Amino acid sequence: MFHAEKFIEQTIPKLKENIKGKALIAFSGGVDSTVCAALINKAIGDRLIAVHVNTGYMRKNESEQVIQMMKELPLNYRYVDASNEYYAALKGVEDPEKKRKIIGEKFIRIFEQVAKDEQVHYLVQGTIAPDWIESGGGLRDTIKSHHNVGGLPKEMKLKLVEPLRDLYKDEVRKVARALQLTVSERQPFPGPGLAIRIIGEATKERTDLVREACDIVETEIEHASDKGLMERPWQYFAVLIPIKTVGVHGDKRAYGNTIAIRAVQSVDAMTCHYSMIPHEVLDTISTKITNTLKEKINRIVYDVTNKPPGTVEWE
Repeated sequence: MFHAEKFIEQTIPKLKENIKGKALIAFSGGVDSTVCAALINKAIGDRLIAVHVNTGYMRKNESEQVIQMMKELPLNYRYVDASNEYYAALKGVEDPEKKRKIIGEKFIRIFEQVAKDEQVHYLVQGTIAPDWIESGGGLRDTIKSHHNVGGLPKEMKLKLVEPLRDLYKDEVRKVARALQLTVSERQPFPGPGLAIRIIGEATKERTDLVREACDIVETEIEHASDKGLMERPWQYFAVLIPIKTVGVHGDKRAYGNTIAIRAVQSVDAMTCHYSMIPHEVLDTISTKITNTLKEKINRIVYDVTNKPPGTVEWE
């Protein structure tokens, strides 16, 4: 039986003992990185520097929200807008494993530069058990390389600190509640961001499309959940599929892209079942996406795959 309070009580003294000097944390604003930041902040205070990197693959208004969160915690933080660098690095890249590894590599290089400027020797990450289990190694097959595991360069100069490495998502949420963090119930968001919700090349134009579609999916599902029309899923988002189909806009033929809606229920991210979203909610989402992005999107599909055989994310 996992006890969050006991975990906190045991972890903070270990962090105080093991971190000598300054530390950086990759701060996405998600549950994992926020719990990590709160624990390290209690252990070493201002010697922790929270770094939020805007890769260009964040959700709508997300970086602004994360900056506000860092101010409220409060954290000693740095904000890095590297969106143009990431778009350039992923130009022409379609393979999902290559995407993840490029993103992981660039994350570390950015953190190493900040670490050099700030004379830091430790990198804190919100890695949890499913991350390293799915990334493979030893006798484990690689399901998908998580950017904070499979994307780490071998010659990395920073010493890695991962306080949540042996915890599963439901346990991390318990720690978040014990720490009274407002993000405790926030849905997961992958480290590589929208780049892996775009099947194929993750250009800026395609990213803008999936960002808007994701925002509509999240907004409408949350509204329906708040009204009691459905249970709020554990994770819910949109995926841009590189398939074009014929459609109709007004009296004219259209040839547009396809968006898939994905919503699942899970406890620990190791398995999941697709969510039973009411048809009226799906209808609202479909109508809003096709009306908002009518020059680009003309078909919406709903993913009814469980895990296994599928994963939560498409890439």
